[in-house]
Amino acid sequence: MGQVSHVSEPDAALAPDSAGAEAEGSDRAGSFRFWFDDQRWEWSDEVAELYGYRPGQVQPTTELVLSHKHPADRAAVADALAIAVRDHGAFCSRHRIIDTAGRVRHVLVVADHIFDATGAVVGTSGYFIDLTATVDQQRREVLDETLPEVVESRAAIEQAKGMLMLAYGLTAEQAFQVLRWRSQETNTKLRVLATKLVAVAAAAGGGPVQQRTQLDHLLLTIHEYPD
Repeated sequence: MGQVSHVSEPDAALAPDSAGAEAEGSDRAGSFRFWFDDQRWEWSDEVAELYGYRPGQVQPTTELVLSHKHPADRAAVADALAIAVRDHGAFCSRHRIIDTAGRVRHVLVVADHIFDATGAVVGTSGYFIDLTATVDQQRREVLDETLPEVVESRAAIEQAKGMLMLAYGLTAEQAFQVLRWRSQETNTKLRVLATKLVAVAAAAGGGPVQQRTQLDHLLLTIHEYPD
């Protein structure tokens, strides 16, 4: 049966600069898919490398994924996965993992639903985003030089950062990294992306019950909304 997803296919996962992907502490993100019926995982090479594996070295399973979770976060992630399977909801989480070299990494998982040809929800698909790295002053200066609109439109970007900080419990720097990642992934100017995210979220009304799921969907699809 054909599968349709609201988010990018794992085969078209993020492709960061190879030197940056190998550098210690560099920003990394990659895509995944998780099928509810057989609890089958698919992940991109970037996610495998985030966990410390070579591309194709292992077949991801729920057991393998949970084995890498930080002991303090493992139960919460297991619960989130169990709820996603039970309710056929999107899997989203912010937690720590321990890679094969023993390094602790902070990751954010944002996801949307996968639908089959009948419109039934059959899985969840999205991205693992490495939040471990911090942006140093030199990278800030380069960003300010290459994207002056970021500085000129700081108000909209700060509002969008605040939304992500509230929904995911991120620091201001981590929230900015997420916005910058979506800007690069969708080839959308950061100012435009932030302005649209704030406007569409405000118009939607929001609410505490499904706030995180709604924001996941907006974050992954905001570039598709009309200007």
